[in-house]
Amino acid sequence: MKPKSVGIVFMSAPLKLFEACQLFTFEGIVRKIQPFGNGHINDTYRVDTITPADGHTYVVQRINQHVFTKPWQVMENMAAVTAHIAGKVKEAGGDVSREVLTIVPTKDGAHFVIDEDGNYWRACRLISGTVTYETGEHPQVMYEAGWAFGRFLAQLDDFPVSQLHETIPDFHNTPRRLMQFEQVVSTDPVQRAGAVQAEIQFMLARANDCGGAVDGLASGKLPLRVTHNDTKINNVLLDERSGKSLCVIDLDTVMPGCVLYDFGDLIRSAASLTEEDEPEAEQAGISVAGFEHLARGYLAAANDILTDDEVNQLVYGAWLITYEQALRFLADYLNGDCYYKIQHSHHNLDRARVQIGLVRSIENHWDELQKIIHKYGPGDKE
Repeated sequence: MKPKSVGIVFMSAPLKLFEACQLFTFEGIVRKIQPFGNGHINDTYRVDTITPADGHTYVVQRINQHVFTKPWQVMENMAAVTAHIAGKVKEAGGDVSREVLTIVPTKDGAHFVIDEDGNYWRACRLISGTVTYETGEHPQVMYEAGWAFGRFLAQLDDFPVSQLHETIPDFHNTPRRLMQFEQVVSTDPVQRAGAVQAEIQFMLARANDCGGAVDGLASGKLPLRVTHNDTKINNVLLDERSGKSLCVIDLDTVMPGCVLYDFGDLIRSAASLTEEDEPEAEQAGISVAGFEHLARGYLAAANDILTDDEVNQLVYGAWLITYEQALRFLADYLNGDCYYKIQHSHHNLDRARVQIGLVRSIENHWDELQKIIHKYGPGDKE
């Protein structure tokens, strides 16, 4: 396909992206393409268009098929979930253009373009006037992030979860992650296990406690819900003027799951006292104040739909997902650093030690964290 040039500006963008853009129902003519954001999974670009009257901006992504082996399922999930949330926003009298991602269809009505190399491209409207944060240093940002993910859960409470694909099978199946960890410990492929016995024994000593979510789902004690599964603060858009949360983004991992997964990963990633790869692991631990800001926001939005069993196990969810991430980092280190990108030979070990410190800290503050949950939980709402 020959590009229709209007003085287009390419900034490290592949030509195939420009060709793909011609197949989306963009308003105007493509004027500028440049890399966008700092995501590590998909290739993301900002695409600016011009019309005789004004301009428009879109976010176009090439889906990583090494991570998402069935990208069409990712898009089917995303389309169904965003349509459902849009309906909820309309019912509440909200602004659909700002409170939910809008997928831009192709000219033949599809949700993605497949180029001649088999790459999958998708497009969404850029929500202007927004800001994201990498960390939750400010209490209001943490509250808003918690509220956004709690509202996401609540908005999808009546969504038929059976309609969703499991885009990454066993993503939060912690017992399965434990089995994989035990296998790599046993085989010790790069001869690293001997030097990290303390970390290995820490993980194995807690092995019997890691099945709570999987068992709860299997027994029906914990309801199967639509979960986001990547609940980091930088996946929440906030209004740059008011500071209020608008919507949740990065919906690739939306699939059937458990509330413990989302709440747990939110706490793990946002209420840590250190960076994820802090080399001084003795500094690692949970920010109790940060936990409270996040929990207060999450429960303010989700209280009405959470069951007592879910509320009572939220602290366990924070422990579980942190333990699971420690398993993954340590297993990757023992396996020769095959999965996570590293900057030095001990990078994954540093990461694992931080997660271990966070697990230990959650255990030490357990009763205090439970009191916070029940302070803001359904039974104590004012």
